[in-house]
Amino acid sequence: MSVISSIEQLEAIYGETGETSTAKVAGRVTPSYRRLIEASPFVALATAGPDGLDCSPRGDRGGVVHIHDDRTLMLPDRRGNNRIDSLRNIVRDPRCALLFLIPGSGTTLRANGHAHLSIDQELLARFAVEGKSPRSVLVFTIAELYFQCARAIVRSELWSKARHVDPSGLPTPGQILAEMSGSRVGGDDYDRAWPERARQTLW
Repeated sequence: MSVISSIEQLEAIYGETGETSTAKVAGRVTPSYRRLIEASPFVALATAGPDGLDCSPRGDRGGVVHIHDDRTLMLPDRRGNNRIDSLRNIVRDPRCALLFLIPGSGTTLRANGHAHLSIDQELLARFAVEGKSPRSVLVFTIAELYFQCARAIVRSELWSKARHVDPSGLPTPGQILAEMSGSRVGGDDYDRAWPERARQTLW
């Protein structure tokens, strides 16, 4: 196996970065980037910490990330599995990145920067949904913000209904849990209870 072991070797293979790949980079929210952020209901949050890396999905009604000012984004932490891997990482290492997806659009948006977690009561109340406040809010300071070329979305046909996978052919969460735990947890009962449990604990 031939392994790339230096930046010089890597750059010799890929060549120089074109102006269209660098001119789009901003250190703040521009009017165009504001529209992309506000249109995105889903973002992947990437973090790093002493125990390793994590990439976690985040989704919300309307825009998932809120623009506080042209350098600051806010992401309320909605109900999840309580692993808090990403949050543990941010407490110990503030570096993080966001990847925004917009249903139906090939354009994605990337943000690199650093973040901290706030439990300010007024801030938590601001992001309450159906009377339920998040337990924390991720406050993200932008270092770089730029759109990503659409090739990955186009190649994957991500938004094409013809490419949608029939869920009945995939393992269910209950089946995976039963397999991994020796049937201590999960199974058919877990899958049957999940839709109502999710409905009651969405926020």
